[in-house]
Amino acid sequence: MSVTYPRKFRNSMSARDVMKHVVRDREIHLITLNRYRFSEQRSCKDLTDLIERLDGQPRELVRELSRHVSDEARHAMWLTDLLYELGSDLDKPPGMAYIEEFDRLLDKDGFETLEDGTIAALAAINVTEKRGCEYFSGHIQALKSAEQTPENIFIRETLERIMPEEAGHVRWGNRWLAQMAKKSPQHRQKVEQAKSKYAAIEQAAFEAGMDITMGAELRRVASLLDVANTLPLWERPAYLMERLPQTLIAPDLQLTRVQAAQKAWNRDPQAFMEKFVPMFLNGLNSSNSKK
Repeated sequence: MSVTYPRKFRNSMSARDVMKHVVRDREIHLITLNRYRFSEQRSCKDLTDLIERLDGQPRELVRELSRHVSDEARHAMWLTDLLYELGSDLDKPPGMAYIEEFDRLLDKDGFETLEDGTIAALAAINVTEKRGCEYFSGHIQALKSAEQTPENIFIRETLERIMPEEAGHVRWGNRWLAQMAKKSPQHRQKVEQAKSKYAAIEQAAFEAGMDITMGAELRRVASLLDVANTLPLWERPAYLMERLPQTLIAPDLQLTRVQAAQKAWNRDPQAFMEKFVPMFLNGLNSSNSKK
């Protein structure tokens, strides 16, 4: 069975590259931690929805999913306590939510069997957990290289408590997907197709949450096409037509751009002109290169 790993941002910036910049700016650092908290909290809801759909079968999976919910709730609690002690906000993080973009790109028309839906859910959980591990690891390494202030140490120690359990969730998902694939050649094909599909969805959601520069709408459309190409031919037109208008107009992207520009201007008008504006316009180069 193939192994799927998250790709870098625009195939160039690794998690460590990104987190080196994040830990240098306290405001962005706290927003990032709050995004972690929000994602861990939301995953409890999504896992509970899956448990309810399974309705008790298979019993082993239901039992392990309930433990998974417990882990995610504990992680959300630790991150909430961390942010509370740092005097940071505990509201919904600003900007585009990775997990909401992931949900928007999902195909929710239903599955032929409950087992098909279970394979899809396990593949979706697995790919998001891999991204979480990648960024927690990059975050911890960046904090080890940063100034060892009491705050940075406190943040690193919290992430180090979470990281082993997140890695365990990835192994758990790999094991369940492998078990499903072993049932028959048809099951193996379904697992591989689900892994390909949700890897494309996760990459699209990840890039959308990171990219607010000019031309981001076109890059979102390209990512949408990548997702559609993982679907059977007869499902692609309906999938694209349903999501293309919002992808092109992207009201969440426009709002995030305005908020980011206002915040950058208020913090330092000179840096806004010298750094933010060129960074924003540089997005056109990325769109042209992708074309």
